Amino acid sequence: MSTAPILLPAGNASGWTGPTGNNTWLLPGQEPALVDAGVGRPEHLAAIEQALGGVPLVRVCITHAHPDHVGGLPALRERWPSLMVVYAARHNARVPAGDTTLKVIATPGHAPDHLCFFDEASGDLYCGDLLRAGGTIVIPARHGGNLKEYLASLRRVRVLQPRRLLPGHGPIVDDPVALIDEYLAHRAAREEAIAAAIHGGAQTVEDIVARVYVGLSPALREAAADSVRAHLVKLAEEERVAREWADR
Repeated sequence: MSTAPILLPAGNASGWTGPTGNNTWLLPGQEPALVDAGVGRPEHLAAIEQALGGVPLVRVCITHAHPDHVGGLPALRERWPSLMVVYAARHNARVPAGDTTLKVIATPGHAPDHLCFFDEASGDLYCGDLLRAGGTIVIPARHGGNLKEYLASLRRVRVLQPRRLLPGHGPIVDDPVALIDEYLAHRAAREEAIAAAIHGGAQTVEDIVARVYVGLSPALREAAADSVRAHLVKLAEEERVAREWADR
């Protein structure tokens, strides 16, 4: 029987990453593995060492290459020189982790290289930045984000019927299907609002943000604009808005 995963916050707290920073998940056991690398904070490494109890870390599984998920790799490799890294693995590959095996699920959209790791025995899905409770996920169109791929990834994960989601940010999600359905509904509603803004006279991405994200904090406007661009690419591909909107 595998040991329960251990949450080890990366310590990089911010408005984007949450009050304790990124989540990393340690799977102790025969082949100790960490899901995501944090950012290399000494206190994070110390927490990993303490949780391992003197046993070396064998493997780290990277959900995607955004700095808050992969930045800690050099520090981890310095501490454990024989560390193996699972990154951009093929879909449906299986990776030993702790006392179990994780199935690699390709989930592009938030990032082109995004992966989830599924423990079929427990039903736990380590989902990186695919989903989180209490908020939505930015689809950064100017940095490799793709909304059409993201929606397909949500549906791909829904078919798996995971028991829990262990995300890269925020708390464990105990009702994954409900959250996935909420995300799909949210994106559909956002798409309709963006199309309505254009048909109502919006001329720029900034116009759309002002109409659709009423009361948005100025600090979040650029992220909102990038998500709008991701919607515009999809809408243009479907010929629901003029093609030039995809290039805004």
